[in-house]
Amino acid sequence: MTIEEQQQAIIDDFSVYTDWMDKYTYLIELGNELPGIDATFKTDDNLIRGCQSRVWFHQKLEDGKILFEAESDALIVKGLVALLLKVYSGRTPAEILGSEPHFIEEIGLRQHLSPTRSNGLMAMVKQIKLYALAYQQLSTKS
Repeated sequence: MTIEEQQQAIIDDFSVYTDWMDKYTYLIELGNELPGIDATFKTDDNLIRGCQSRVWFHQKLEDGKILFEAESDALIVKGLVALLLKVYSGRTPAEILGSEPHFIEEIGLRQHLSPTRSNGLMAMVKQIKLYALAYQQLSTKS
């Protein structure tokens, strides 16, 4: 499934719910399914700056694709993390850099998150893009 197809699947999943309380419940369920990360990766270096909640991202490059693991100490934020991982984990740096997370707008997340959560979500997207850029630059130097 491409990034675009995954975003459309998320949009379709959220379109089932008409009430935002149901959407929040679904978001929390997604977060609860997130496996989390090993405690050794819960370091300041892996902490996402700009998030009110504590969010850790760990990544590695395997076969040219970036694999992300992440965790948060807040239920809704953990669901947001799960959505981002569905879209971006297992993708090449070029795929990540060549796409924008339009599903955020299309499912109405930006309008229904507090300003601090919305800022945190954008900080997570920015960090994912920075990882992709770093890996892309490393591969061109090799």
